[in-house]
Amino acid sequence: MLNFSGSSQVYLACGPTDMRKSIDGLAALVQEQFALSPFSTALFVFCNRKRDKLKILQWDHAGFWLYYRRLERGTFQWPAGSLSPLCLTERELRWLLDGLSLSQWQAHPSASPEVAI
Repeated sequence: MLNFSGSSQVYLACGPTDMRKSIDGLAALVQEQFALSPFSTALFVFCNRKRDKLKILQWDHAGFWLYYRRLERGTFQWPAGSLSPLCLTERELRWLLDGLSLSQWQAHPSASPEVAI
């Protein structure tokens, strides 16, 4: 499972990305199109045209991690194309990974535990 510890931000590449790209190709996209450093602690998330596959690029202290997910049914609720990346929270990324839309206001209302007497 994906570990968010140590990640400061999540950047989402809006629109489709060529999933034939590996670590070097995705790192080049981060540098050239996003004007960001792929060596930061951020997660960089990419999705294919059919929205059934995604890759997440993450730098660790000794090298890159490349996470890949392929859905057997359904699609990711991916935002429309844009040249600049969309900055997400970890919670919003989990929504996307679970098949939810970013345009929802909230998943569940906040609640506090009741103390039993």
